[in-house]
Amino acid sequence: MHAPARLIDPVALTRDLIRSPSVTPVDAGAMATLKAALEGLGFTCRDLPFEGTPNLYARRGTEGPNLCFAGHTDVVPTGTVAAWSHDPFAAEVRDGVLYGRGAVDMKGGIACWVAAVSRVLAGGGVPGSLSFLITGDEEGPALHGTKRVVEQLMAEGERIDACVVGEPSSSQRLGDMIKVGRRGSLNSWITVKGRQGHVAYPDRAANPVPVLVRLLNRLAEAHLDDGYPKFPPSNLEITTVDVGNPASNVIPAEATARLNIRFNPTHTGDALSAWLDEQAAAVAAETGLAISLEHLCSGDAFLTDRGPLVEAVEVAVEAVEGLRLESSTTGGTSDARFIRALCPVLELGLVGQTMHQIDEQVPVAQLESLTAIYTAVIRTWFARTA
Repeated sequence: MHAPARLIDPVALTRDLIRSPSVTPVDAGAMATLKAALEGLGFTCRDLPFEGTPNLYARRGTEGPNLCFAGHTDVVPTGTVAAWSHDPFAAEVRDGVLYGRGAVDMKGGIACWVAAVSRVLAGGGVPGSLSFLITGDEEGPALHGTKRVVEQLMAEGERIDACVVGEPSSSQRLGDMIKVGRRGSLNSWITVKGRQGHVAYPDRAANPVPVLVRLLNRLAEAHLDDGYPKFPPSNLEITTVDVGNPASNVIPAEATARLNIRFNPTHTGDALSAWLDEQAAAVAAETGLAISLEHLCSGDAFLTDRGPLVEAVEVAVEAVEGLRLESSTTGGTSDARFIRALCPVLELGLVGQTMHQIDEQVPVAQLESLTAIYTAVIRTWFARTA
């Protein structure tokens, strides 16, 4: 039997987490602060470090269903500290507003879910299990964080039935938007090999620049799709073209470029990589120059269908804020792209207007309201699922 849960103050815990300057890849004690709070609520905490990345999986209960909260304790750099009106890691509260790096993205969200769990446990608990999946590598490469933890949990047969990611999904007002899916992201590096020579003797050289331009034009003019339900059309953007040639009388030996494709569920990263390889091979055959490509897909697109998780969030937001929320797939990527392999997942969190900015901030009242929403989500989801 667990001892009665003590109530967690979401504002105090947010401040404690902010005071750990956990700029990726440094942890600076943030994970230990969170573990102490969870262990105080009866959670069994497991450290799952991969390649030096701190990760945590904590669970309270052994029976299903298992509702998980996922998030990250790492934060982006502060930028110019002198430009802040408050020390970015002092977690000062002025006129009802809490300032600090991570206040919105997403130490505040983590603290609110911990506080919500404490309220639920104090009220009698849940007919199942509650868990946390927390990484210290979401704002960085994201190679050894949630992705690796999910793989480990799947290998162990750990079952998670639904997951809320605490990213700052709200747009203008708390609870006005949740993310029920995200586009996939594919980065590709292109290298065209030519033969260096004097510009006055082009027959003795092979210029890679026109070949690269031909390939990029072909890719930029391609029509990828017309969109997908809840998603815009996929877009391919050329992000850099580099030759590195300081001389005006030399044909360079090599030309490179990089591109990114944000894609909807019409495609997969593997399929788009294969398509890019095919286009490059065609141009190489036309021109006789060698073209090589490297690809890195940070995650495929996904969409969580309407079901108990989405419905529980809708009920909670309307009960606390009186809003009918918008289900969206806008924005960049998040660790939800990895968690979707385990279970239905969505993002619900604070208003994200100041995330990654100088003077990142959150009203104290908003932390209290999000805690109330999270409390209602937990109770409603178990009522509909267990």
